[in-house]
Amino acid sequence: MITYDDFAKVEIKAGKILSAEKIPDTDKLLKLTVDFAEKKEITKEDGSKESIDAPRQIVSGISAYFPDPAVLVGKTCMFVTNLEPRMIRGFESNGMLFAVSHENGGFSLLEPNASILPGTLAK
Repeated sequence: MITYDDFAKVEIKAGKILSAEKIPDTDKLLKLTVDFAEKKEITKEDGSKESIDAPRQIVSGISAYFPDPAVLVGKTCMFVTNLEPRMIRGFESNGMLFAVSHENGGFSLLEPNASILPGTLAK
């Protein structure tokens, strides 16, 4: 059991999968590029600032369920977004995909309805 205060620290956001590819020489891992409607500021050569989209890379062990990772592109799913970055097989992962499965092979991504935009926080 954890306290409500501990649970409240977990940031859960909707993210739209922009790309998905199998990580070579692994059985389970996919590299996802995910849009959470986040921006980062960059400094251009002339010294001016510009705000650009900042999708995140997330590594997920769901390859067995998606022989063709391209079917994930365009899906909006729920992710934990405030975990410390973690290196997995040489790839930095900046979040965790929410999914459910059971021992009989059932599997499902947690997908909000179509009205939920990337970056929306779960409450």
